[in-house]
Amino acid sequence: MSWVNLSKNIILAYQSLGVVYGDLSTSPLYVYTSTFDNNLLMHLDEETVFGAFSVIFWTFTFIPLLKYVFILLSADDNGEVYILMLAPLMSGGTFSLYTLLCRHAKFNLLPNQQAADEELSSYKQGTSSNASAPSSLKRFLEKHRRLRTILLLVVLFGASMLIGDGVLTPAISVLAAVSGVRDEQKDFSEEVLVLLACFILVGLFALQYAGTHKVAFMFAPIIVIWLSCIFFVGMYNIIRWNPKVVFALSPHYIYKFFNNSGTNGWLSLGGIILCITGTEAMFADLGHFTALSIRLAFTCVIYPCLVIQYMGQAAFLSKNLDAIHNSFYDSVPESIYWPVFVIATLATVVGSQAVITATFSVIKQCEALGCFPRVKIVHTSRHIFGQIYIPEINWILMFLTLAITIGFRDTYLIGNAYGLAYVLVMLVTTFLMALVLIFVWEKSIIVGAVFLLFFWAIEGLYLSAVLMKVPQGGWVPLVLASLFMIVMGVWHYGTRSKYNFEMQNKASLKWLLGLGPSLGIVRVPGIGLIYSGLVTGVPSIFSHFVTNLPAFHKVLVFVCIKSIPVPYVSPAERFLIGRVCPRSYRMYRCTVRYGYKDIQKNDGDFENQIIQSIAEFIIMEAMEQQSSGTETSVLDERMAVVSTGNSTTTVSSLIVSELEDGDMDMSIASSRSATLRSLQSVYDDENPQPRKRRVRFQVPNNPGMDSSVRDELRDLIEAKEAGVAYILGHSYVKARKSSSFLKRLVIDVGYSFLRRNCRGSAVSLNIPHVSLIEVGMIYYV
Repeated sequence: MSWVNLSKNIILAYQSLGVVYGDLSTSPLYVYTSTFDNNLLMHLDEETVFGAFSVIFWTFTFIPLLKYVFILLSADDNGEVYILMLAPLMSGGTFSLYTLLCRHAKFNLLPNQQAADEELSSYKQGTSSNASAPSSLKRFLEKHRRLRTILLLVVLFGASMLIGDGVLTPAISVLAAVSGVRDEQKDFSEEVLVLLACFILVGLFALQYAGTHKVAFMFAPIIVIWLSCIFFVGMYNIIRWNPKVVFALSPHYIYKFFNNSGTNGWLSLGGIILCITGTEAMFADLGHFTALSIRLAFTCVIYPCLVIQYMGQAAFLSKNLDAIHNSFYDSVPESIYWPVFVIATLATVVGSQAVITATFSVIKQCEALGCFPRVKIVHTSRHIFGQIYIPEINWILMFLTLAITIGFRDTYLIGNAYGLAYVLVMLVTTFLMALVLIFVWEKSIIVGAVFLLFFWAIEGLYLSAVLMKVPQGGWVPLVLASLFMIVMGVWHYGTRSKYNFEMQNKASLKWLLGLGPSLGIVRVPGIGLIYSGLVTGVPSIFSHFVTNLPAFHKVLVFVCIKSIPVPYVSPAERFLIGRVCPRSYRMYRCTVRYGYKDIQKNDGDFENQIIQSIAEFIIMEAMEQQSSGTETSVLDERMAVVSTGNSTTTVSSLIVSELEDGDMDMSIASSRSATLRSLQSVYDDENPQPRKRRVRFQVPNNPGMDSSVRDELRDLIEAKEAGVAYILGHSYVKARKSSSFLKRLVIDVGYSFLRRNCRGSAVSLNIPHVSLIEVGMIYYV
């Protein structure tokens, strides 16, 4: 590794301390207090304290260090770790693991994947060509739709539980921090404590608009100071109170702990599990950082600091058994109590940041895979596209967090809910990782089963303990996850039903051929970009246009924007171009492919790229036909990957030049109607934009070019200069009258409500209102 890459990863590792590890690093504030509840106090002695520390140490070693850092972070694709989307994830976790599985097996329920997608360089990287032993299992799962549906539901459940963590983490972190004031000042009322916590939470969520990059640099020093404090306090307690605590690293103390405490020790696991809450944020935030930076930060800083702190608290408690209800603050030397309290409060605020950031990541990936309504996604960094902010989700999380804080007012009850949510997330991650071992890494089923059973045995033990606390606050994450899962499930079902309707009701190509090149209407100058979810065939809404409109554009392009289960799609491979009808029809198909972390843009440059792509396709098609001596049948629906050139260079199909806005307007004024020029002028006055350079295309003076190809390129350029219109179908999806009550409830009530209240397609695609044409149509699914 070069010094430049190493230094970059060191800087990212430093930033990750403020974004990823805030929650994990503040867990010493409440772990021992949550572990030793009233039932376990009757067994409280030095050996029990040492046993509790031994359980904490080995839990921290097996799950965060072994499972996540050394195993799950290896499940990468083109440098992008797929673990993100689970708990606090973005480029990893549940949905990331799910997308990785969908690339290696046909598990996706939306049938819009094409063979050309598998030729993407980012799609093929890391894919083995060896025939795998579990291929029969893969075919079995691919064949049974219900099993694929169950798999998606498991993924949605994991993602929903993670979003629930985004509500619970800020509540418990901030409450635990400010409770130190109440412990020190006995006259501090509970109402004032909750009010202070709510004030801090509002400020925390208000900071999110600044973006991960700025927040990371602002928060990282706080976590560095906090980690230094707990490390040295831990060392101080070990040396002063009981150096023999180092022997508790032996797993033999775990046996003693459960042997002495029995059932009460088992129930205490619900508090011990809190020592690793926030671990999933490592993988949720891989979209913001790199796998190496996460590894460096955890192994070199987080792991040693937290182990020493837990060991120090155990040493202190072994000699001060009556301090169990306020173990952390009582273990802090009195001379530095208030500085540590201030740093602890700030650190818990930072801890909430990790899960909030991860929640944004989860929502974005859910939306990219058609499992969440469209929301406004703000990219807060010009250099790191994974860093995002979602205003709607931010304020929803704030409202729910304030409700939890005001409603419970108790970190013990919130801790019960938090522990259950985290354990369920871990179980889903382990299950999906076992599938990755089998289908992606092509290990034997035995290896996958061993991995699954080993970690499920550990996590299942914790689950059995936290389930006992469902009546005591553990019901909260189940309710929150159910609400988010219903939203995602309804949206995905409605989206899939709409797509299937379009597939079954495509316009007949023979019907179009029968209409002739004019389509039975007047073809006017201009380009019509007809947006559709279909990757093949002509959408039914186009026949609606043709039969109801007196005129249509001379050049028509059916545009499909779809997400590919890879992090990024190279710009050179983004456009897939094909021809819909014979050359005289001037009708094309353009599939625009994005990875789930790509920024989807639709601006003037996007239009130019489509024009260049079509022009390149025209040339490529002519050369192919000339070399083969045969003409490709339109019924073949063949598509070609076309790489667009730089707008400032000369490409093989068109000569590209740049003009100022004013020059461009003068050069094409005659090709636009007076009405269009008037509308454009009004729009420009109401929406002033900074002056920018635009491109203009010309057909190259190539004597060897076929006359029909030259005419087609000239028509394409003239249509572009006449204007581009964006044509969207404003569809209303309704269930058939013969549908079941449940389906009518999901489609007519749930999906319709979500469509009315999410961001419109035109807004999401950044389409200028003056160039937009929307036509309503009802789909009965």
